[in-house]
Amino acid sequence: MKYKILFFLFITPILLSAQAFRSYSNEFLTIGVDAAGLGMSKSIVATTNDVNSIYWNPAGLVGIEDYQGSLMHASYFAGIANYNHASFAMPIDKQSAIGISIIRFGVDDILNTTELIDSNGNIDFNRISLFSSADYAFNFAYARNLLFKDVKFGVNAKIVRRVIGDFASSWGFGFDAGIQFERNSWKFGLMARDITTTFNSWAINEDEFNKIKDAIPGQNQELPQTTEITKPKLQLGIAKNWRIGRFFNLLTEANANMRFTKTNDIFSSDAVSVDPAMGFQLDFDQIVYLRAGVGNFQYITQFDNTKDLSLQPNFGVGFKYNGIKIDYALTNIGSVGNALYSNIFSITVDYSFFRY
Repeated sequence: MKYKILFFLFITPILLSAQAFRSYSNEFLTIGVDAAGLGMSKSIVATTNDVNSIYWNPAGLVGIEDYQGSLMHASYFAGIANYNHASFAMPIDKQSAIGISIIRFGVDDILNTTELIDSNGNIDFNRISLFSSADYAFNFAYARNLLFKDVKFGVNAKIVRRVIGDFASSWGFGFDAGIQFERNSWKFGLMARDITTTFNSWAINEDEFNKIKDAIPGQNQELPQTTEITKPKLQLGIAKNWRIGRFFNLLTEANANMRFTKTNDIFSSDAVSVDPAMGFQLDFDQIVYLRAGVGNFQYITQFDNTKDLSLQPNFGVGFKYNGIKIDYALTNIGSVGNALYSNIFSITVDYSFFRY
């Protein structure tokens, strides 16, 4: 069976190679989940070990001991867009675990003014309707300890559903895979997203398209492409725990986020671009957590064609008591410049506490 899976992972990119790759596709899946991870600028690929590992690195699911569930909510752009996440995970045995999660990023109650003006040129506000644009991701994860000591492996299968009112919709699928390795107080992690490429197939409502295709002369004359293929991305993490006195523990992690395309990242080439990030977490006896991080290093082109380096700082706090962990992060969607920061809240429940 495992050879069939390896064959499928190998052959899928070849079958899709004739399609057009997109440098940016399914970008809502790069936002992240869980306020704890976002407070550390997403630098947790080597240390994640709870139910939210389904997203960050499925190998970390091996670290759970019982049923775990997590919820997160965030609002972006002054409440225009809502981002929600829910997940559940459980161990199968002492060596393996499974998990499932759902992500929704959507803008609701958008005004549809495509029929505001009738065929006689009259404006009729009764012809205005509302629609939603929403992206969904359903993730199914499996993780287990490998034969080698201190090595964990996980895989995440995802189904992507994207809906733009009655105008267009798509289905997509893809796979992520991750590895974690621990030695003494050092931890290493590698997360490969869209490892087989993620394929999206769009269905365009041609009746709706025909209503607007001639609205602007010389523009919107052709149907958009109906196939998207997302390029793979890699995230490498190195972390270390530092014991400070009797009650304090400091966790530090550095990540390198790699895209196989030329971007505005601080390290960029035609072959690969690298965006570094670093996160810190100081906890008091694993009860109270203080987090900070910095990432999203980007060169921004100014009006005079000069380039300035920008970065995104993040901050977070957390509280854990009796199997319930509540986290808060002050961050944004990953933009730079004058984008407004958002307040993100998440809650994680560990059922193992209630068994004793």
